Amino acid sequence: MSSILTATVKRLSLLYKVLAMLATAAAIVVIFPHDRHGEHYDYKVGAVWRNADLVAPYDFAVLKTADERRQEEDAERQQALIYYRVDSTARATAMERLAALGPARAHRLRPRVDSIYRIGYMALPQGIDDMEGRSVVLMDGNVGSMHTVADYVTADEIESDLLRDSVLVPNLVVDEARTALELDSRLSQIGYSSRMVMAGDHIVSKGEEVTEETAQVIASLEAENDHRFSDHYSLWGRLAGQMLLAMIALTALYMFLKNTRHPILDDDRRTTFVLLVILLMSAVVAMVVRVNAEWVLLVPLCIIPILMRVFFDMRVALYIHLTTVIILANLVPNSFEFIFYQLVTGMMSIIAVRSLERRSQFFVLALVIFASYSFIYTAGVLSQDTNLLSLKADKYLIFFLNALMTLMAYPLIYLFEKLFGMTTNLTLLELSSTNTPALRELSRRAPGTFQHSVQVANIVEDLMGEIGGDALLAKVGALYHDIGKTANPIYFTENQNNDFNPHGELDYSESARIITSHVTDGLELARRYRLPAEIQDFIRTHHGTTYTGYFYAKELERHPDGNFDHTVFRYPGPRPYSRETAVVMIVDTVEAACRSLRQHTKEATDELIDRLIDGKIQAGQLDNCALSFGDIAQIRSFLKDKMMSIYHVRIAYPTAK
Repeated sequence: MSSILTATVKRLSLLYKVLAMLATAAAIVVIFPHDRHGEHYDYKVGAVWRNADLVAPYDFAVLKTADERRQEEDAERQQALIYYRVDSTARATAMERLAALGPARAHRLRPRVDSIYRIGYMALPQGIDDMEGRSVVLMDGNVGSMHTVADYVTADEIESDLLRDSVLVPNLVVDEARTALELDSRLSQIGYSSRMVMAGDHIVSKGEEVTEETAQVIASLEAENDHRFSDHYSLWGRLAGQMLLAMIALTALYMFLKNTRHPILDDDRRTTFVLLVILLMSAVVAMVVRVNAEWVLLVPLCIIPILMRVFFDMRVALYIHLTTVIILANLVPNSFEFIFYQLVTGMMSIIAVRSLERRSQFFVLALVIFASYSFIYTAGVLSQDTNLLSLKADKYLIFFLNALMTLMAYPLIYLFEKLFGMTTNLTLLELSSTNTPALRELSRRAPGTFQHSVQVANIVEDLMGEIGGDALLAKVGALYHDIGKTANPIYFTENQNNDFNPHGELDYSESARIITSHVTDGLELARRYRLPAEIQDFIRTHHGTTYTGYFYAKELERHPDGNFDHTVFRYPGPRPYSRETAVVMIVDTVEAACRSLRQHTKEATDELIDRLIDGKIQAGQLDNCALSFGDIAQIRSFLKDKMMSIYHVRIAYPTAK
């Protein structure tokens, strides 16, 4: 029945991971903008073409540049005809104004006014500065006649301010409608292309400099790609393709974790944490791309490898970062540039955070990220433009803001620790202080146990450095492994400071219950002090499923037939299941036993250590941990030397008379 239940749980866990990966891939693809454009190329005028030789895949027209179009439009505006019509009321209005000046002035100016209107008084069109030599069409009904501006009188030719400003009214005015139609007709005949490129024609070779003319040909090819792509565009097809690419990357990540870091996949919380971080950072990138794609390097994507390195290890951090960059590169512009920046800077941040032990290291990390981005950008400009004049200060500002926002990783570490119940080195460093409430209480109520725990922690830390493992985790676990003795400290010999032993008044089974209860009491205290689950594992496993040696032996003397409840004398377990918990079990037993030796000779110490370790092996207490025979041999040798250095025989100094 249990095997069926286990298999069902595994299947459900696998189903959850598959659905979570599908949901993550779908969400990433959906939140990004989906521009309807075909294949585009990564290039810059004056830079070297880094892609393969580009050959025209089909016939296409080379589009004119904006300057070329503007020049042609200006030329057409200069050549466009201007249509005029006769205003028959203009002369009568002028005569009324002339009469209003008085008889004397009217008589003097009348010949000049008649002369102007016989020739024609032309109003110049607005927005055209140079009218010299321009052709105009004077409409008489639907019939027009060609003229020039020089054929008529304009305001510039009238010297008298009185006539120009107070009397004359133009009788030849611009026909705005006909003139606009004339200009629109000419502009509409301007072509958008300058020449044709035939299929198979060479455009640019790898390593060749991209000139302005070449860039215009490439831009025209991109425009043609967009046009052809939009004719056959399918949003659902595009979404399906991008989601499939994202799933391929996530599947590769799954296979890596399955073959090298399966504990991450075994824990659904950790799997959810990894996918959630990838999704959240992808959402930030998508938001920035929607606002301005050129700001994509503003996103502190290095938060991903930093978080992964803090919670896991360097290989996992690098692989998860690589997976994220591959997924996003398919969704952001300038994919090659994006991959190079993020991959190199991510690797540098992983190296910089390999031993995160102080908050100040985050500022060093931010400096490393800023320097990495800046060096890559500077080198890229030098490799393309061969000089530093093309450097842009706003790029360095983007890199600075990116590095500054990377500091958000520190509060995020705390947040994810609480959300997913995981432990980092920063938390372990805080717990390693003997000034925490749990250890202060242990020191006050059970000083002997406290000294024993500190001694075990120091030995464990050195030993883990010898055989390999998480020395900090093992040290902190050793500090807290016996906090359950705070409940009944007097019942443990290290806390008894006189000849009174309370076990003398108790039955062996009752004494055994009190001794073994320090494990359950420790777990209760750990939950009260909110110690991480990894630390609770040390409390739970430091005795494994062994027996309380002294009281179990005494009970066997009373019942040689073994007819008694053996479970009363046995610790609840489980047995250690990691290198760290196994080492704490061994060192805890050895240190306590060596402390009780009457004579600390090398022979007695070595024999005791061998007997204790062999006893753990024979009892099967080390079957579930990852210690090899070589590790155990190294542990024996280390503990023998360490115990002799701690409990060596001292010289009896004579007393002064």
